[in-house]
Amino acid sequence: MKKILLITFCACMAILSANAQRYAVLDTKFILDKLPEYKDAQQKLDQFSENWQKELDALQNSLDKMYRDFDAEQVMLSDELKKKREMELFNKEKELRDLQRQRFGYEGDLFKKRQELIKPVQDKVYNAIQKLAVDKGYDFILDKSEGITVIFADPKLDRSEDVLKMLGAN
Repeated sequence: MKKILLITFCACMAILSANAQRYAVLDTKFILDKLPEYKDAQQKLDQFSENWQKELDALQNSLDKMYRDFDAEQVMLSDELKKKREMELFNKEKELRDLQRQRFGYEGDLFKKRQELIKPVQDKVYNAIQKLAVDKGYDFILDKSEGITVIFADPKLDRSEDVLKMLGAN
């Protein structure tokens, strides 16, 4: 009886292991931090960011000085001059907001520089991961650097079409 149970257990384990999906876990942040070209790109990006921030800080200081001067002189200004100074302040604030958006906003200069400097290194890592997955026969590769994320999945495992068929939406 024990032999039959042992043989049955071994057979079940063999069947389950044959159907098991192979996966790997890696940390892309760790990988990127070890690449000299990534460090160089990150330093260049940080330098651009720092220079642009200094530019914004100078503009902000200028605006703050304009506000202080306006507050100090406001009592002595005619209504026409007050409106003119308020308009100058408004325009300077708009210039500051526009520059912030241009430098750090969505698809701004920082975004474009990041695409130019960092994306090629990330693409190189991603291509290496895909090659590893194909060479080693992995079905999934998970990235643990920023939460668990699937960065490679064998397309033959995608069951999206099956779900659509079940839902009647071809």
